[in-house]
Amino acid sequence: MRRIFPAAAFVAFATVAAGQTPRIGDIDLYGLRKVALEKILEVAGLGSGASLPASKSDIEEQIETVPGVVLARVEAVCCEGSNVVLFVGIEERGAQHPNFRSAPAGDATLPKELVETYRDYLAVVDKAGARGHTGEDLTAGHSVLDDPEARPFEDRFRTFATERFDWLRNELRNGPEAEERAIATAVIGYAPDKQQVAGELQYALQDTDDAVRANAIHGLTAIAVYSSKHPEKDIRVAPTWLVELLDSIVLRDRLEATRALVILTDSPNPAALDLMRERRLTALAEMARWKTLRYALPPFLLLGRLAGLPDTETHQYWEKGDRETVIGKALAGAGTGKRGR
Repeated sequence: MRRIFPAAAFVAFATVAAGQTPRIGDIDLYGLRKVALEKILEVAGLGSGASLPASKSDIEEQIETVPGVVLARVEAVCCEGSNVVLFVGIEERGAQHPNFRSAPAGDATLPKELVETYRDYLAVVDKAGARGHTGEDLTAGHSVLDDPEARPFEDRFRTFATERFDWLRNELRNGPEAEERAIATAVIGYAPDKQQVAGELQYALQDTDDAVRANAIHGLTAIAVYSSKHPEKDIRVAPTWLVELLDSIVLRDRLEATRALVILTDSPNPAALDLMRERRLTALAEMARWKTLRYALPPFLLLGRLAGLPDTETHQYWEKGDRETVIGKALAGAGTGKRGR
C-alpha cells in the first residue's frame, strides 16, 4: 500500500535480478551519531558507481553486524540521472527512536467494495502520474487530484467517510490487515469534521505499518493547509508525533514528516518549532546535509526557521551552496533558547 504521489520513488532491489542493473549515485545516511560512516560503507560493500546489490535484506544484515548498530534500513530511490540514490538508515544502541503500537489483534474489516475501489483509485493515480498529472489540491482539507478520472473515486470516499466514519475509526484501532488500515487512514481524511479527522490521523501516526503512517501524515498535511486558510475554525494539528518521526529509521517517515512540518510552520507556530529544537535538531541537521538536494531542502528550510531567519534569507544561503551557516545558526540557537518564526 502506498500513498498518492509518494515523496520518494523507491526502487525494488529485485530489479537487479530481472536484468536491470541500476548503479548507485549518491549515498546518504541518517541515524549515525557514534558509529563511523566509513565502517558502515566498508562492511556493506557500498560505494558510488557500484551496481545496486540484488538483496536489500543482505545489506541490512551486514550493517547490523557493526558494533553499536541495532537496526539498519536501506532504500534505493529513483533517480539522479541514470543512477539511484541510496539511503542508509541506522538505529544505534540507545538512540532516540519513535515507539509504535503493536498491530491490532481485533477482527475489524472494511467492505470489500471499498477495498477494491481504493485499489482501482491507486491504479488511476499511477496512470495519471505516468502522464505527468501529479497536481494535487489540499485546500479542502483532503486530497483533490487534478486528474479528472480520480474525481468519482474521491466523491465515493467523501460519501463513505461522512456516512461510515465510525466504521473507519474502528478499522484503525481493530483492523489486523495493514492494507485495510492504510485504506481507512486515507479515506477517513475525506470526512467533513476536520478536527475529528485530525484526532484519528494522530492515532494512525503511531501505527506499526509505515504506509498507514504515510497516509496519516498526508491527511494531516491537508488539514494543516485547510486550517491555515480557515483560522476561524481553530483546527489544531499537534506536532508531537510528526516531530518524533524525524528520528525514524524508515526514510518515508522522515521525508513525509519533514514536509508536513514545513506546512505546519508556514505560519508562526512556536510550539512546533520549540519541539523540534528540543528533541530533533540533530536529526534535521543530518538530513539538511544530505547530498540529494530535493530531500535536503525541506529540513534545511526548517532549520532556517529554527534559527529565526526569514525564508527568503534561508533560500539565499541555499542558492549560494552555504548550508553550514544556517545549520550552525540553528544549532547555536538551541543552546540559547532562541525562538524562530
